[in-house]
Amino acid sequence: MRQVTILGATGSIGLSTLDVIQRHPDRFRVFALTACRQVDAMLELCRLHRPKYAVMADEPSAARLAKDLPADWGIEVLGGPGGLVQVASAPECDTVMAAIVGAAGLESTLAAVRAGKRVLLANKEALVMSGKLFMDAVVDSGAELLPIDSEHNAIFQCLPPHQVRNFSGAGVRRVLLTASGGPFRRTAADALADVSPEQACAHPNWSMGQKISVDSATLMNKGLELIEACWLFNTQPKQIEVHVHPESIIHSMVEYVDGSVLAQLGSPDMRTPIANGLAWPERIDSGVAPLDLFALGRFNFERPDLQRFPCLRLAAEAFDQGGTSPAVLNAANEEAVAAFLRRELRFTDIPVIIESVMDALPAVGADSFDIIFEKDGESRALALEQIRRHAVSVSGLG
Repeated sequence: MRQVTILGATGSIGLSTLDVIQRHPDRFRVFALTACRQVDAMLELCRLHRPKYAVMADEPSAARLAKDLPADWGIEVLGGPGGLVQVASAPECDTVMAAIVGAAGLESTLAAVRAGKRVLLANKEALVMSGKLFMDAVVDSGAELLPIDSEHNAIFQCLPPHQVRNFSGAGVRRVLLTASGGPFRRTAADALADVSPEQACAHPNWSMGQKISVDSATLMNKGLELIEACWLFNTQPKQIEVHVHPESIIHSMVEYVDGSVLAQLGSPDMRTPIANGLAWPERIDSGVAPLDLFALGRFNFERPDLQRFPCLRLAAEAFDQGGTSPAVLNAANEEAVAAFLRRELRFTDIPVIIESVMDALPAVGADSFDIIFEKDGESRALALEQIRRHAVSVSGLG
């Protein structure tokens, strides 16, 4: 039986993971759950799943949870980054779902990798920030890294298992990375400045958290996925072509040199890639309804509009610049998106902030995690300075 730690249990990925796990009590047991500060939500998850450990991101939240947890549940409460690392690397745990959003998830995800776990990677930012260092740690530890983002999981399923990181040996010509296009695919360029956080978070197909929903709306999510794909599959942006596919049924495709194109299809439900990662190489029921192709009728594809959505271009440039550039991009994006959600920036200011920070902080060699964290901090400070200059009140936007 697999013992599973879920980093980010109260988010959409964490909850979907728990849904799959509870369908297979003979195969999986929840070892540890972690959350940021959602004490009430964590208390309910503890009631339902009875983990051995419950971890909150800070000590005050941990103290509140410990006070509210009945003693006879036998759950040990931990608090702070050290607690996250402890449950991610614990000897009793063999599988870790890495679903903490953003740079905050890097330390605990890396701890799981270094401990040689099966790591189900739903935190793309960890790999975006630390690229080569992260993948080197996977190789050195013998960890089993399985991608959970629907697009990367689709690519993984379309590649020969023994050649996932050897495109040339597998006869791959290119990867066709699909994107939904987000909620503003048809919005006029001159109207984008006035869209609200609520509109940006109203994704037409997927149920996701606020940050990733805004990233989907700006196409930065696809940019981060482009960088992630390059590291996961040992390739370059020139071998990856983004296709806007508004139905979100074809999750990505792999084109081979003989002209074959293999695609992975499925409903837009994260339980499919989660079940694939939990049980790989076997298949288990995920709870996702069968795909009705007759009801769908047709699939559509478009080229991404890089003029209206420059974040995809910025991500490709960051990967090409190498070194610390992807970490700078990620940090600036996180701060800009947070400011937009606080109504301190307009939607169209997000790429402006990112590009200005990238221009001000040229790439240096990402030779250690200390350098990466240092550049992450510098980028955030500079982004916040730029945000203050751009700050506007947009509370009246629809």
